[in-house]
Amino acid sequence: MANVTPSPTPNPDAMKFTLDTTLPATMNVSGPDEAEDVAFARAVFAAGGVASVFGVNDFVTVTRVPGADWGPITEAVQAAASEYL
Repeated sequence: MANVTPSPTPNPDAMKFTLDTTLPATMNVSGPDEAEDVAFARAVFAAGGVASVFGVNDFVTVTRVPGADWGPITEAVQAAASEYL
């Protein structure tokens, strides 16, 4: 069960989520069709409005579809971290 700390990036459509654990592998998922075998990314894409998920070491960067609400995406990242990391 990992905890996440969200922080903004220079790109308003990307958010960095720092983890209190290290990811078991790098993930670079650029769409929901590519997330089938990556449970964490699949759960994040399920929130809607997500364009891509990239994770390495102790952080994940989520890029949203422009205009999508960060609230449900942030909740999905926190839930996925609790369940899958």
